[in-house]
Amino acid sequence: MSVVLGIDGGGTHTRASIVEGDRVLAFGESGSIKRLRVGAEAAEANLRAVLRDIYAQAGVKSAAAASCGVASATMPGITEWITAVFNDFGVARSEVVGDHIIALDAAFQGGPGILQIAGTGTNTIGRAPDSGCETAGGWSSRLGDEGSGYWIGLHAIRRALNAYDREEPQAVLKEIGEIWGTPTLDQLIDVGDGTPAPDFAALAPAINELAEAGDAVSVGVLKQAAADLVQNVLLVRAKLRRKHSIAGEAPAAWTGSVIGKMRMVREAFFSGLHAAAPDMPVATTETVALDGAIWRAKRIAERTA
Repeated sequence: MSVVLGIDGGGTHTRASIVEGDRVLAFGESGSIKRLRVGAEAAEANLRAVLRDIYAQAGVKSAAAASCGVASATMPGITEWITAVFNDFGVARSEVVGDHIIALDAAFQGGPGILQIAGTGTNTIGRAPDSGCETAGGWSSRLGDEGSGYWIGLHAIRRALNAYDREEPQAVLKEIGEIWGTPTLDQLIDVGDGTPAPDFAALAPAINELAEAGDAVSVGVLKQAAADLVQNVLLVRAKLRRKHSIAGEAPAAWTGSVIGKMRMVREAFFSGLHAAAPDMPVATTETVALDGAIWRAKRIAERTA
């Protein structure tokens, strides 16, 4: 059996594992390898750090194959850069694909289905039995990513400012002011509107806590996030049916902390899908995207054996 390597390069964390057959030899985590988020230098350092860690754990010096899923995989230079690092670590065959691809294969292992990704960013991707794919959302933090952690942080502030203007109760601005160290509203606006922009996704856990405590603005944001996620799953479902003649319901799966860690979003997501598509099988546990990278790496090793 070949030793293979899988990497899930998410927007916040990078997770990597080395396996041999069904045996996990090593697992490690580091910071993001998304260049747009952390810069080229930090991304390279994070990638090399996690590879050094898992190679040391596993006691290996090479791998037969590797699959790396990373956001912005299609951007110029990304594949070449990651492949060059793999070469330095003795990887014989490798691929670099979007993080949504490894998540889709973690859920369905090459088969049909719809996956909702909802973490720092969002994306919805569906695959038909003919291998054709349809998507919705995932248009970046500035231009889309509705229902994401970034969207929740940003829109909580927007809605809180609207409530402030209307002299309606809200707890968001005080909470964010404490997180950002901005004692006045003007200072908060300066930070929020600054360049580079603050990490709005990092605010999502605080918004979730406010929602659980009953803050109306935060509750509204989480409900809207869930509604947007449901809408995108249903949109992909409709496109698969119309363009690929799928009979019956394709299964749905999900991954990401917005659904996994936010009770209100998770419950509204499940109930919304059940109400609109009662026969759709929906996974109750989170898809682990890293499993898809390992699955794909094994296929690469098998094809080149």
